[in-house]
Amino acid sequence: MDDVSDKVAYFQAITGLDDPDLCTEILQAHGWDLELAISSFTGSNPPDDDPPSSGPGPRQLAAGPPPPPPPPTPNAGGPSLTWRIITLPVSVISGGLGLVSGAIGLGMWMAGGVLSYSLGMVGLGPGSGRRGGGGGEDSSRLVSVSAAATEAMEFVASFEREYAAAAGRPNFVSEGFMDALQRSRNAFKLLFVYLHSPDHPDTPLFCEQTLCSEALAAFVNENFVAWGGSIRASEGFKMSNSLKASRFPFCAVVMAATNQRIALLQQVEGPKSPEEMLTILQRVLEESGPVLVSARLEAEERRTNTRLREEQDAAYRAALEADQARERQRREEQERLEREAAEAERKRKEEEEARERAEREAAEKAAALAKLREEKALSLGAEPEKGPNVTQVLVRFPTGERKERRFQSDTTIQSLYDYVDSLGCLEMGNYTLVSNFPRVSYGSDKFSLSLKEAGLHPQASLFVELNS
Repeated sequence: MDDVSDKVAYFQAITGLDDPDLCTEILQAHGWDLELAISSFTGSNPPDDDPPSSGPGPRQLAAGPPPPPPPPTPNAGGPSLTWRIITLPVSVISGGLGLVSGAIGLGMWMAGGVLSYSLGMVGLGPGSGRRGGGGGEDSSRLVSVSAAATEAMEFVASFEREYAAAAGRPNFVSEGFMDALQRSRNAFKLLFVYLHSPDHPDTPLFCEQTLCSEALAAFVNENFVAWGGSIRASEGFKMSNSLKASRFPFCAVVMAATNQRIALLQQVEGPKSPEEMLTILQRVLEESGPVLVSARLEAEERRTNTRLREEQDAAYRAALEADQARERQRREEQERLEREAAEAERKRKEEEEARERAEREAAEKAAALAKLREEKALSLGAEPEKGPNVTQVLVRFPTGERKERRFQSDTTIQSLYDYVDSLGCLEMGNYTLVSNFPRVSYGSDKFSLSLKEAGLHPQASLFVELNS
């Protein structure tokens, strides 16, 4: 990655530091090697009695303002409810994989191995170019992801193996401290912490007679989430430093606080009998009970409010969908009515236009027919007076009506049809003039014959025969 700002942003996202200048100084101190800087930052905390280093070490970066010292107790030799706030080491928080970030404000922390593997996958880590033969190196990085859980599982297995014959045993969870802390928070219980010192002479007897007593184990399993760790392991050692364990066997009762801290409610150092431990734990439960009850009630209230909001949202969405469906149905019905009205209007206009067109065509046809009749009447000329060259023609219509007119003997049969057409009694071209004695049809083949040539001179009687 050649962009400095991207490296600073990655470093801030992994470590949770808000100061970009401080992140830049740390990266510069490690030669801008992102993986090396994060590995150094997420490394183990130095013990509390180590002298402070001159540079910005991991403990200084993570801790912030030092927690207030615990109040003095009246009986220094016996256990007491301390309610002391303790800042956890960065490595312990990072070992929890950020699982408690949303619940108790611990931020998004990731183990160095996760970053190494992730950066290597996208070509940002220093070993990204050795993908082919570096399978062993990648595997070793992945092991660190579950290192805290691995240590916890090894401790639980070892403890159960060593005290298998005991009447009872605390159900230590097989997960890292931060995961156990989150588990206790989710269950609205306190976290019972046991730091195991295998080399201490009081440890075997305390584990066998006190910790594994049937009454104490049952009480712890019912009322607490139990987490144990060996001080030989990394996380157990860091927790012993954070809790300032000075004497073993060591037990503590803690609960989640905010800003990467826990509240130490009780610590018990040195061997104790089962009765003493029960008394101490019962007193812790009694005094911290209101806090747990309040937290449980608040969570239940949040869940109830969330459920009510979800139900209200669901009811609102259902009502909104119903309203939208009704509005959609109303709109569709309105559109359908509008389409039907538009279709009816279109048909009405078409019918009206067709009627007007038919009337216009009929009027035009009637006018043309009247004009044609007028022209045919004019083409006949004036009716001639009686004379030797004048033919008298009588026309009988199917209705019984008779029409008579004189024509020049050289007038053609076509003129007889023009005369009948000019009368307006029949449809032009839909009839034929015939004579009965003898029966002769004067069709279109005889239109050019004169009346004399057709044998109709000096007089003739013709019938109008309609064409079928």
